[in-house]
Amino acid sequence: MGLLVELQKRIPDGWFLRRLLPAVLFVVVATVGGGQLGQRHWDDLGLARERIAGALRWSGGMSGDGVASLVLVAVAAVGAAFAVPFAGGAIGGLASGAWPWWLMPLGRRLTAWRVRRWAPPEEIGRQSVRARAAGRQLRADRLDARRTRTGPAEPGSPTWSGDRFRATEAHVRGETGTEVASEWTGLLLALPDAPRAALSEARDAYDAACEALAWSLAFTVLGAWWWPAALLGVVVGLAFWRSLRGAVGALCRTTEAVFAMRHTGPPSPPPQP
Repeated sequence: MGLLVELQKRIPDGWFLRRLLPAVLFVVVATVGGGQLGQRHWDDLGLARERIAGALRWSGGMSGDGVASLVLVAVAAVGAAFAVPFAGGAIGGLASGAWPWWLMPLGRRLTAWRVRRWAPPEEIGRQSVRARAAGRQLRADRLDARRTRTGPAEPGSPTWSGDRFRATEAHVRGETGTEVASEWTGLLLALPDAPRAALSEARDAYDAACEALAWSLAFTVLGAWWWPAALLGVVVGLAFWRSLRGAVGALCRTTEAVFAMRHTGPPSPPPQP
């Protein structure tokens, strides 16, 4: 515990909390839960304590096996911490609709399924009004929630977030006549500190949600050897799926505002009396 506290002082908070700490937890769960307990003894805390104490026996100094165990855990944790940004980037690519060619058949099927389920938000709103008038409050609330999640245009991407990013690109193109992809680097270089910080914060929240989903997937897969890990993975995944939707919305709104501000220029200061 003291080692983790000391590491937190020396490592940036984002890297420590988002990557190293979950990596240590994952390696410990994989080693103790998947490697020692398994499905047969999944709730045997006594066995877990016995195996951990045996690996870290301090009497007369730590044994060679104990040192080797600590080194292996540390190397595995650091390796997982460095690997998770790549996994998060892959999830971010899927969320944005940039699917690799070998997943495009599945992507087309998902897009077609979303098109079949899609209805204009105005029509969903009218259905909600009719349901509320008929006294079907629960259905009306569900329709209101669906209308909030539904985009104004027919889906063109396998994911909701991909459609949201495309809508932002179209909005920026229509308002400013510029392309987000081609102008992005120049925008970052020309922005004042405050807008750049807001854009960086929004993008960081998006990356953090994608990395958390990568961890949830890793814990879910680990459930094949120790099922409580899968439960943890599902809970984390559901929580951060909602966070991802919020992060996508915030990133798109911030991007639209920054491009609009750059196109129109900063507001002029009020006249001095």
